[in-house]
Amino acid sequence: MTSTPFSTAVPPSGFFDSDGVTIHYETFGEGKPIVLIHGFPVNLKINWLGSKWVETLHPIRRVVALDCRGHGESDKPHDPEAYRKEKMGGDVLRLMDHLGIEQADLLGYSMGSGIACHLLACHRERFTSVILVGIGDRYVLRSMAEMHADGMADAMLAEDPSQITNPIGRRYRALADGVPNNDIKALAAFAVNRGEPVDRADLAAVDIPVLIVSGENDDVMGKADELVVAIPGAKLVLIPDTDHLVVFDPRAKQPVLSFLEEQ
Repeated sequence: MTSTPFSTAVPPSGFFDSDGVTIHYETFGEGKPIVLIHGFPVNLKINWLGSKWVETLHPIRRVVALDCRGHGESDKPHDPEAYRKEKMGGDVLRLMDHLGIEQADLLGYSMGSGIACHLLACHRERFTSVILVGIGDRYVLRSMAEMHADGMADAMLAEDPSQITNPIGRRYRALADGVPNNDIKALAAFAVNRGEPVDRADLAAVDIPVLIVSGENDDVMGKADELVVAIPGAKLVLIPDTDHLVVFDPRAKQPVLSFLEEQ
């Protein structure tokens, strides 16, 4: 159980079995649910509590957040096949089933937005709206080679981090090494097998509201110009003078709140 400074209630937390993988989750508040999927290589506490997103959303939604497999307090398989998008997306769907949630809003950041794109393309009947923060064309619409151009897999596999030459890979390896209880072998397994890009035809059939929030200077995911065109009716909000860490920029919250109020 975990308490928070913005609620006198003790929000429930726990674990459940997702096809043989134990997943940790926490929930906050009441009302219509919104499911949060964090980024790589952190966890729900850093991504959503540390950035005050839970505090922001808690008054208007029942917030449900999970530690993705390979992260936080969830199981950390070392097999790259365990990290295909359908398996990571399946964890989200099974969490909703575990909590008796038929439909929810969905909010993802970075890696979490990639998972959310898969769910949007293949399981959108479970969601009333989807918010993609810190996502770009390369991660969902490009080839596998372009997806891996960030050097993330090599950085996580490197025995000596000082030898990492790719600046993005070097940055994320330093971040991964600084997060308590991280398992570098598990993170490397994810980085090696991030799954195929989302099919444009699947995105073209989307019929629920979608908001994309990106940092204007995102050097990790790049621009989302093609992605917003690929999703019918999607809206793109650019946060100026901000990079991939847009989720930690307070200015990113108001567009999300306005979008949710519209729903």
